[in-house]
Amino acid sequence: MPDTSQATRSFGRAEGEMRPVTLTRDVMKNALGSCMAEFGDTRVLCTATIEDTVPAWRKGARAGWVTAEYAMLPASTSKRTKREQNGRKGRSMEIERLIGRSLRTVCDLRALGEITVTVDCDVIQADGGTRTASVTGAWVALHDALQAWLEAGQIKRFPLTGQVAAVSMGMVDGRLLLDLDYPEDSHAEVDMNLVGTDDGRIVEIQGTGERTPFDRAHLDALLDLGTAGIERLCALQNEVTGFRS
Repeated sequence: MPDTSQATRSFGRAEGEMRPVTLTRDVMKNALGSCMAEFGDTRVLCTATIEDTVPAWRKGARAGWVTAEYAMLPASTSKRTKREQNGRKGRSMEIERLIGRSLRTVCDLRALGEITVTVDCDVIQADGGTRTASVTGAWVALHDALQAWLEAGQIKRFPLTGQVAAVSMGMVDGRLLLDLDYPEDSHAEVDMNLVGTDDGRIVEIQGTGERTPFDRAHLDALLDLGTAGIERLCALQNEVTGFRS
């Protein structure tokens, strides 16, 4: 079996280097906010729409709601992914909950008024890191939808209090890597995702020893990699939106 311990990473990048990341705004005509998030060969279309209502359990709270839906399109993977018409997959529900709660951590829900913002994240092409690309692109779509809502006079002040982004990290063949693509993710010894804010705080850590346990030193090193990735992504979000908290 060939030695893959020093295998070249996609795009010829170093261990602590991300894939090329592009956040393209205004890609959908009928959405108040939209973003195509591209992490290497992973592409996720994120769109934000606003409804002038809230879920029944939220009525009377004098606050809005931000939620998300996530799906992988049939041709997003090498083998056709079936549409989720007859019941949601557990993975999809877990990811959309992650996206929703990540966005809510940087949104003043009372400033929204009683509206619901839904951010749809549809995976066009999957090559690892679809959830992290979704969170990162969803923030851009949410930002633009709320900016449009503010400019239309529907709210009095901008509800976003900060930025949120996400990135993957892992240990593959003994190497600590940032932003795993599918070949790396599929045989990682340790697989981890980090959601964080632009001011360096952590929203969520998802980490699993897929093939082997890992120690505190590896955890700290992976978090250092992820933190650097979040800083890079927040800088890119800021670059495309001009956001100032």
